[in-house]
Formats: sequence, structure tokens, C-alpha cells
Amino acid sequence: MLLGGTVTGTYESPKEWEQLLTASRFRAITAPFSCRTPRQETAEYCEIIRRHGVRIAEIGVWKNLLDPDPDRAADAMEYAKGQLALGDELGIPCCVNIAGTTGTAGWDAADPDNYSAETYDRIVSQVREILDAVQPTRTFYTLEPMPWMIPDGPDVYLQLIRDVDRKQFGAHMDFVNMICTPRRYLGATAFIEECFRKLAPWIRSTHIKDSRMDPTRLTSFFAECSPGEGGLDYVAILRIIDRYMPKDAPVLLEHMSTFEEYAAAYDYVAGKAKEAGVAV
Repeated sequence: MLLGGTVTGTYESPKEWEQLLTASRFRAITAPFSCRTPRQETAEYCEIIRRHGVRIAEIGVWKNLLDPDPDRAADAMEYAKGQLALGDELGIPCCVNIAGTTGTAGWDAADPDNYSAETYDRIVSQVREILDAVQPTRTFYTLEPMPWMIPDGPDVYLQLIRDVDRKQFGAHMDFVNMICTPRRYLGATAFIEECFRKLAPWIRSTHIKDSRMDPTRLTSFFAECSPGEGGLDYVAILRIIDRYMPKDAPVLLEHMSTFEEYAAAYDYVAGKAKEAGVAV
């Protein structure tokens, strides 16, 4: 697997970013530019990435296409198409977003309407619109699973793939986001294997992190954390990824705030990979 993440740290130019990239040891990264970045700057990043033999695993959208404000929703749609088009131009395998929410508590908020039939139909329609407008041939548009919106499990994701019915609609794997019930947490290894077994043919990028459940609270509480700080068996997880995914599949650490936090997480995962007999 190609272990990596988002290059994090303070920089003011692609050249300064290159120093962080080299120090990170990452072999796969998220795109450090967008469709709204000046093209010359994007070209500089791409040359640095090519020179170091690193792969851009995904380019993110991270905007709410279901925003109740029509202007923000339209901007999100335009941006999603722009990101997918840029990804396809550059050969980035995965363009990822979340489905979005019709609620007003935030762009990725939990809301009862997230699971309505009307919202589901809108998600299918929007994904089709993006793919039909861009007509990508190298990049797959994907939706990151979330605990409180579609898709929130492997079977839901499979149904969504069938309903969208577009060749370039793929899957994004974030198993921690789908570990949102005590049953899934307590049987996490089996659940993670189920996710990869069912979705592997469509997976274009994978996020890894950890999860912990507070057993002192009667009503369930789950907290995302860095690998090694939760309850997941990373030797087993890395063997599952190695079993179902290509040897050069990108696997990205995420949601750490500092370079040092990413470095510690990288060391932990690399150590567990060695223990598991998995090549990183």
C-alpha cells in the first residue's frame, strides 16, 4: 500500500511545501491545489510531486451540494464539476465529496432529512449531473461515507452505486465513519472486512484513523482519534486492506492538526504494517 496523508505545516510557496512533503515520507497525498488555484502554481506542485515519485490519491470537493441556500448549492455544484474535471485532466484517481445535508447546522451536519427518500433521489441526480457534465475517463467521483448521511454502510453504498448507474462513480472507503453503532464497534474487524469485501472493486481511495467508544456511558458515544489511540486492531486492518486492495492502493491518514501528529500516526501504522507482514 502507499501510505500517506495530507501534507501539513506552514508554507508560503510550492518550494516550501516540497520540504514538508519530503519530511512527511508520504507516498500518497491529497491534492494541495484546487480548480481555483492559479494554473502555474498547480503546475509547480505537480512537477514537485512527479519528481519525488509521490501519487496524488484524491482531490477533494468538501462542499454541501444539498445546501438550502440556492446560491451556495450552485457554487458547490460548480466547484464539484471543476474539481472532477481537474482531477481527470491530471489523472488523479479519486474526486471525493460527501453527499451533503439539507439541514442548517453545518455543511456536514446530522439532520432527519438526510435519510429521506427525496434526499436520496437528489443525491443520485446530483452525482449523475456531475458525471454527465464532466464525462471523466480517468477520475472517479466518490462520496465519503458518514455516520449520519448516505452512504453509512457497505450495503447502502452498493445500492447507491447501482442507482447512480454511471461507470465513473466509485467508492471512497472510510470505515471509521461507518463504525457508528456499538455492534459495529465491538465487531469492528469483521465489519471492516465486510466493507472491503463488498466494495473493493469500486474503492479508489481509503482513509485510515481510529475509533474509541466510551463504555461508561449508557447511550453510545464514539470519538475519532489517531491510529493507535483507539480500539481498532491495526494489524488485522492492514492485512484486510492488503488482501482486498492492489499493492499500490493509496491509504491516507487524516484529520491530524500538525506535522508531528501525522508523523506519529505514520510511525504507528508503518510499525503495525511490519508486524502484519504488509509492505508499505
